[in-house]
Amino acid sequence: MHTPIEITRAARVAMGTLAVLVLSACGQETTMTPPTNGAADFGLSSTGLAYPETTRGDVVEALHGVEVADPYRWLEDLDADETAAWVAAQNEVTFSYLSKIEGRDEIRARLEGLWDHERLDVPYIEGGRTFFRRNDGLQNQSVLYVVDAEGAEPRELLDPNGLSTDGTIAVGATSVSPVGKLLVYAVQESGSDWIEWHVRDVTTGKDLPDVVKWSKFSDAAWSRDSAGFFYARYDAPEEGKEFEGANYFQRLHYHKLGDAQSADRLVHQDKENKEWGFDGRETLDGRYLVISVWQGTERKNRIWITDPAGGVAMIKLLDAGDAQYEFLGSFGDDIWFKTDNGADRGRVIVVDAKDPAPERWRTVIAEAAENLREVHLVGDAVFCLYLKDARSLVKVFDREGQHLRDVDLPGIGTAWGFEGKPGDAVTYYAFSGYTTPTTVYRYDVASGESTLYRATDMDFDPSGYVTKQVFFPSKDGTQIPMFLTHKKGLGLDGSNPTYLYGYGGFNIPLTPFFSISNVVWMEMGGVFAVANLRGGGEYGEDWHAAGTKDQKQNVFDDFIGAAEWLIDEGYTSTPKLAIAGGSNGGLLVGACMTQRPDLFGACLPAVGVMDMLRFHKFTIGWAWVSDYGDPDDAAEFPALHAYSPLHNLKAGVAYPPTLVTTGDHDDRVVPSHSFKFASELQHVQSGDNPCLIRVEVRAGHGAGKPTSKVIDEIADKWAFLKHVLGM
Repeated sequence: MHTPIEITRAARVAMGTLAVLVLSACGQETTMTPPTNGAADFGLSSTGLAYPETTRGDVVEALHGVEVADPYRWLEDLDADETAAWVAAQNEVTFSYLSKIEGRDEIRARLEGLWDHERLDVPYIEGGRTFFRRNDGLQNQSVLYVVDAEGAEPRELLDPNGLSTDGTIAVGATSVSPVGKLLVYAVQESGSDWIEWHVRDVTTGKDLPDVVKWSKFSDAAWSRDSAGFFYARYDAPEEGKEFEGANYFQRLHYHKLGDAQSADRLVHQDKENKEWGFDGRETLDGRYLVISVWQGTERKNRIWITDPAGGVAMIKLLDAGDAQYEFLGSFGDDIWFKTDNGADRGRVIVVDAKDPAPERWRTVIAEAAENLREVHLVGDAVFCLYLKDARSLVKVFDREGQHLRDVDLPGIGTAWGFEGKPGDAVTYYAFSGYTTPTTVYRYDVASGESTLYRATDMDFDPSGYVTKQVFFPSKDGTQIPMFLTHKKGLGLDGSNPTYLYGYGGFNIPLTPFFSISNVVWMEMGGVFAVANLRGGGEYGEDWHAAGTKDQKQNVFDDFIGAAEWLIDEGYTSTPKLAIAGGSNGGLLVGACMTQRPDLFGACLPAVGVMDMLRFHKFTIGWAWVSDYGDPDDAAEFPALHAYSPLHNLKAGVAYPPTLVTTGDHDDRVVPSHSFKFASELQHVQSGDNPCLIRVEVRAGHGAGKPTSKVIDEIADKWAFLKHVLGM
């Protein structure tokens, strides 16, 4: 759904949609009794809704002098039979409820019909060959293709759909060797973050025997001689704790083709700093191995360099850990970085590897009024991808920092791509907007000419819809941007079903992007609203920091302010207003519905961080302390306790109709967050509003989810809203 902070590619993978984001069960004996009346026997009036009887334990902990009850601690044991039985019983209730909603089948059919069109990812060039992923429409996973030479027909290189019968095995990151002959690709099963690396011969389409396991939060980067690749890994997890145990002590390795993984060269490890992670890649001339040292989701990292072959002492080029430094490329000893050092919104600098003192740095592209998100060195040009009020602006400079031109984009939307290397004559990019299906362009670097490469052909007429951007004041007066998309001619009488989406964290921006699911929602008469909250990456580090730690309440105030503005301006009303978000956005929904249950007509928290006192004890959760604060810190605990969704549900309150969604293999935000929140919500709910949880089996945080599962889940969400909002 989203990507995380711009520290390193590995760090982006590491945090996913959290910054994109266990103690085992307490050992008590627990029992769980399914509904005795049969979950399929109730009607759509939730008066007769029989939830599973979820055992409440007696776990109470004293945290910084506060007694904190945790009655559902047993649901943290994801492998326990009791947990599996609870999931099955909850799903039985939820799917029986959803199956009775009139129009659900028609919604799913429309989604499937719109989905059935060709989709193409942005192509990239390596070793004279062009690579891209394509989906013919309803394939569960997109297929990787290669074009061997200019004018040649694409041929299939890797089809993940043959790796499993249900599409739950996905191919994640890929990397092509410098001469275009070998492909290393990441296999991920059931949505897990764990990676298994394989190598394929591009010419023959056959796999080499190499297999590398227990990698996570890592890319693979080829050595310049194509003899092997760099990657990061962890120790093999304890059996049975693969999806729960905390991930510490990442190591950087080099795998030489043909060797067993046990023979892989250890490039670097740090036994003193368990939270440090490593990303290594060679410069194009093979002179240096550039290592980015990252720690969690904090926008600060270190840069070290060494000889790629090893045997040379590590040079700690930028070791203050004071800012973000993203390696862009090099020319001899001149190493290029995008950084926020001395530039809240980002700048491009050159550091001399032989003389890296800060006073010797050269600024090539200075900080601008817009937020610099990405930089690519392609041909003789420098492509800078900015955000201007959360929409894309692409500027092209020469290597001396002189502005050459802007890329002419077709409207309010998001542009991405522009990958390549110095010397490349062309690059590719894509553009998308809320009413603009993704279109791929070929860009001539020298002339600046964009030509259409592939347009989306689907059963949708954008001329009937409009997107506009508005600004509204939050509680403290800060102006917050929001995009609104809906059918033309919308009446402002408060009667429009509205889906308000937000995220607000980890420096991740929400930018305009085409979505089939949102098209169907708008066809149903709905308004689609996206609020660009503080904590995100729309305006630079100050904007991000204003929504972190003891200022996290700003994010919730912004979202509540968006809801109030939509109601005050006549777009919708409380009974017609749904709020939604995933991952950190799931936390957003959970916090807002507990703070203002009177304001919303429905709530859809997805894969959310709901237990703010224990998030740091599972998988990569410790890495989010930089955004959330540390529950073990007595000074930071009160703010976390004050908004933690799980701990702020109150008995006797009528909470809005709620559909919680998660995946049983989510090892980013472990599903126990959602399990415990849903259990407590069902326990305290006053009144007849449904409180349901939908647990997708053989699915994780969202990445790699099969098309069929995606369509099913969206159909269920829209059907739920159709019913509870009275559409």
